[in-house]
Amino acid sequence: MTDLTSVTISGQHFINGKWTDETLQFNSMNPVLNESTQWQFASANTKNIEAAVSAAKQAFLSYRRTTDEQRADFLDAIAEEIQADIAAITETAHIETGLPMPRLQGETGRTCGQLKLFASTLRSPINNVLIDLANPERQPLPKPDTRLGTLPVGPVAVFGASNFPLAFSTAGGDTASALAAGCSVVVKGHPAHAATSELVTRAVARAVSRCNMPAGVFNLIQSTEPQASTQLVNHSAIKAVGFTGSLKVGRILADICAARAEPIPFYGELGSINPQFLLGELLTEQAESLATTQVQSMMMGHGQFCTSPGVVVAVKGEALNRYLATMAEKIALESAASMLTAGIAATFQSQVDSFLNNPSVALISQGKASPANHFTRPAAVTIEAEDYLASQTLQQEVFGPFAVVVACNDLAQMELIAEQMEGQLTASIHGLEAELSENTQLIESVSFNVGRLIFNQMPTGVEVCHSMNHGGPYPASTDSRTTSVGTQAMVRFVRPLCIQNMPVALMPEKLKEGQSNITTF
Repeated sequence: MTDLTSVTISGQHFINGKWTDETLQFNSMNPVLNESTQWQFASANTKNIEAAVSAAKQAFLSYRRTTDEQRADFLDAIAEEIQADIAAITETAHIETGLPMPRLQGETGRTCGQLKLFASTLRSPINNVLIDLANPERQPLPKPDTRLGTLPVGPVAVFGASNFPLAFSTAGGDTASALAAGCSVVVKGHPAHAATSELVTRAVARAVSRCNMPAGVFNLIQSTEPQASTQLVNHSAIKAVGFTGSLKVGRILADICAARAEPIPFYGELGSINPQFLLGELLTEQAESLATTQVQSMMMGHGQFCTSPGVVVAVKGEALNRYLATMAEKIALESAASMLTAGIAATFQSQVDSFLNNPSVALISQGKASPANHFTRPAAVTIEAEDYLASQTLQQEVFGPFAVVVACNDLAQMELIAEQMEGQLTASIHGLEAELSENTQLIESVSFNVGRLIFNQMPTGVEVCHSMNHGGPYPASTDSRTTSVGTQAMVRFVRPLCIQNMPVALMPEKLKEGQSNITTF
């Protein structure tokens, strides 16, 4: 274990390659003890935000000219520098989030892994370059030479996520994909893990120096004040935003981005209930094991995964009764625990109380009693399908260890739920192969409302790879055409540029014929 008393946290913003000298105003929290940590932080003001964005704007002028190989080396260096400080980073994150050390060590590995994946993709691109060769003999008009390339959009604002202090935060997927695309970055650190953000920033700063990158290519500002976020996304030099968080805050920031004099893309991942559809034959065969895996999945990270399975949909009968009995037994064994922040815990408790006070809702089971007021108990409830469909409130995400089992009269009701549900990051359909083949209408209905369709597996866990899609129709994300995980996340931070009849000597190397990923017409 690292002696964290020897880890000095400045509490400052990191702007243009330097730590600022600002008055310290807030502490991060230890959610398990429900008390402040010893670490204090400055809260960004207008001057800090202006300085950070100006530094990113200036750095972009040179960073956009770096080669793919140079940016790949930079991303590799960030991963290596994070790994060098892994003990201090994970132990600090453990204090600030209450997440278990194995989870944080795995998340650090994922953070470094996705940085290296972007680096390898820059060295060996997977997206084809499209070239239409000239045909001067074509009639009635000659055909010009046109080639479709991309340009980085400019400085990107990235917001750290509360539930992933590493993989979706300071050097997480949004930052990694923006840097890979050739964009400079201003990170708004999440106040729930501000010390963790500072330690990761130190690793990034060493990589900036090691790779001779422009000082303002990466900047960190800290704040607990909402106006810091709104001022950041409203700054005219910010050209795109990456956000993982609540629907409420995400929608506020998305609306600001849309209302700017120059509207900019807001790539928000805003939550999901990740429904599980259980078909009858498999449920009859495996009711107990399906219930067990449901509870295991919903309890990962105390229910604080964006892919936590919050809704189960099945047809009433003896098999569902067995499922509910096993679910009740398993949940009763689960302990209460702290959540990422006191605010998240309070919201969770309020939402659960609202369900339990609804006459159409029946409690299946709750976990062990809370040993402290700020701890929350896992719970699951059941409701009839017609009552569920009639209430928009009951269909909303409850962020935490909670699930709603919707009891349907028949498959037609299951299909109706699939058709009417809001956009989701994921949904799973559990069934034997034969009954899956017989339920193509259900599969099609679910497909049009999700970003990732899963068969006979739980949704928790997102593979970082080329083919992953972590997004979905609104409100799961604000742009259903994009992903925040996997190499295609880079596409969010570039724009297309078609060049026509450019002399070969001036042409970017990646648009010249002879490259392995070129498709010629």
